[in-house]
Amino acid sequence: MRLAVFDYGAGNMHSLVKALVLAGADVRVEPDARRCLDADGLVLPGVGAFTQAADRLAPSRVAVSAAIEQGLPTLGICLGMQLLFDASDEGVGEGLGVIAGRVTRLEASRIPQIGWNTVRNACEPLLDATPLAYAYYANSYRAQPADASCVTAWTEYERDRFPAIVRYKRAIGVQFHPEKSSTDGIAFLSAAVREMER
Repeated sequence: MRLAVFDYGAGNMHSLVKALVLAGADVRVEPDARRCLDADGLVLPGVGAFTQAADRLAPSRVAVSAAIEQGLPTLGICLGMQLLFDASDEGVGEGLGVIAGRVTRLEASRIPQIGWNTVRNACEPLLDATPLAYAYYANSYRAQPADASCVTAWTEYERDRFPAIVRYKRAIGVQFHPEKSSTDGIAFLSAAVREMER
């Protein structure tokens, strides 16, 4: 499985790349999103801010959206999940728009949410196959899909209830960081890579 990790230029992705390699993937980090499209699967990592990531994605946004629409296996993690949506209150710029909806700021009194929280299975097959019930989160924003049928798992933080996992065609978005979620998170990531191979 050849996976391309899109590098927004925002920070260290060492733990994610290492976890993907442990999951059996052949991984390359690519700063040009269009060049990611010749891989077997695309990973949108969870490091950075929405505006910076959207700016880096902008020249290839239409091509990447079309590839996902056509069935490119895609895994979006944290910010990468939020990029699957139309736009974000975090800053200017367009997301990929493959899932209708907007990313909005958490209403919690303590922001960001950093640490372990629940992953409540609604209808997520990867959670049926792995024991992940708690995962590591680091987020100030949450996705609000126009149609909640894309949500396969939920989480709650103070007054907020928001998607922990979303799906669209062969794209999976997770608000948490599986690569930082201990053994169960790595098992979840491995299951996701196996699904992307099929």
